[in-house]
Amino acid sequence: MLKKFLLVGLPLLAVAMMSFAAVGQVTKGKSRPLLTKQLMGGLVQPNCKSLGAGVKEAPADDKAWEALATNAALLNEAGYILMADGRCPDAEWAGAAKTLQECSAVVLEKIEAKDVEGAQGAFKALTASCAACHKAHKKSN
Repeated sequence: MLKKFLLVGLPLLAVAMMSFAAVGQVTKGKSRPLLTKQLMGGLVQPNCKSLGAGVKEAPADDKAWEALATNAALLNEAGYILMADGRCPDAEWAGAAKTLQECSAVVLEKIEAKDVEGAQGAFKALTASCAACHKAHKKSN
């Protein structure tokens, strides 16, 4: 009986403990105080919202284009922050962060070229990666 527990029970316990560790990493990094919820609410969400609204049609002037470039650059940086400090719990998260980095860089390139249609396409790909990660990790309240 003890042998069976050691063969089956201990591996299951190890998996359960690793699962709890992963949830903690999604909530917060290992050493810095920024909560994932704060990162999303203070950096990702407002820049994503402004960028999405801004690429619906061509901005009216250079100042508006510059504001969109700032939104895209900050989203790009967020993709790196999401991977820093032991925050990444799994491949789904890592893939979404990489896609956020790549797509936001393309959005930024398109904005710098004042190509609103190209920026729209890259933004759509960017938000698809967000949706996949949120489906896997965001707790519904």
